[in-house]
Amino acid sequence: MNLPAGYRYAATYAGIRKDARDDLGLIVSDVPAAAVAVFTRNRVQAAPLRVARAHLEKSRGVVRAVLVNAGNANCATRTGVIVAEVCCDAAAAQLDVPADQVFPSSTGVIGVELDASLITDKVPGLVGALSADRFEDVARAILTTDTRMKTANATVEIGGKVVSIAGMTKGSGMIHPNMATTLGFIVTDAEATRADLQAMLNEAVSRSYNRISVDGDTSTNDTLLLMANGASGVQLDGDSRACFQQALNSVAGSLAEQIVRDGEGARKLIRIEIAGAADEESAVRIARSIANSLLFKTAIAGSDPNWGRILSAAGNSGVEFDPSRVTIWLQDTAVCRDGLAADFSEEELKCKLDEPECTVRFVIDGPGRGDARFLTCDLTEKYIEINASYRT
Repeated sequence: MNLPAGYRYAATYAGIRKDARDDLGLIVSDVPAAAVAVFTRNRVQAAPLRVARAHLEKSRGVVRAVLVNAGNANCATRTGVIVAEVCCDAAAAQLDVPADQVFPSSTGVIGVELDASLITDKVPGLVGALSADRFEDVARAILTTDTRMKTANATVEIGGKVVSIAGMTKGSGMIHPNMATTLGFIVTDAEATRADLQAMLNEAVSRSYNRISVDGDTSTNDTLLLMANGASGVQLDGDSRACFQQALNSVAGSLAEQIVRDGEGARKLIRIEIAGAADEESAVRIARSIANSLLFKTAIAGSDPNWGRILSAAGNSGVEFDPSRVTIWLQDTAVCRDGLAADFSEEELKCKLDEPECTVRFVIDGPGRGDARFLTCDLTEKYIEINASYRT
């Protein structure tokens, strides 16, 4: 992996989660980095998220370090804000940087008090262990019910110089994007203004993180941070910004797809393609409604070509369309034409639906040019098993 210049990483086990694997990570930029983020729109928001937002405002978007823990969301607790601030203070003291340039983040169980000393006691060792080649250690430390590490990277040549982008994310359950989803941290050695970074992050998120769903639940801690420290010596503007945007979209898209592939209990990745809607927003709403239909997701889990569930879910999206002008394809097989059953072999299609990836194409015949792509996964009994015992 080609990692951006000027960043160091470390991870350790702090005893926050029950099983003895790393649950505390630190990302440090050797120089002040411009930073922007998107956060959950859930009305219930975790303490570290609120502190992170306040720090970004106070520091005017400068971040030197990210301190992230797994195993406890530090949400809906009596001491949440105090814990987040104390932990930031501890990291700032060890790194000799302002506390408002430390970005806190947490993931895990909601409603359980977090002992700040578990983190603060480990901060000196974390800082001492910082290394440019420990990116993946942090990527593993932030996982919860995930079954695999999720990272992505890209490089782009601008003016004869190479700019690198690297991202890590976590997420397997409680995935339903609404501004952001899960936790994600993307670092680059490009230089850009905060305004440009925010615009680029928003575009990347709108076509990646905000077009995935596992179970329709938006987390209280959802955060995606983008840091740019300028270590490459490349200033983004004009054409260079467009090249960078394409690379950033690629990284965000890969991370988002990895989340869905690792959906709790999932056996199949589902790609939903909408065409012919009145506009893009309408297409996204239809796609999201289909993606969040439990009936549809369980049908795919059982390789059942029950296209009626797709049509019904689309009709429940709140988007106006004429059902008699709808054609639906499953695995490139037309199952519905003009809103009615098409002639197809259920036996053959069931075999195709046994494959690890499924494509649904929903087309409205008419003048509409709105289209959208969306990712989700099937819903299996394993999802229930995982979440019925998440706390115990």
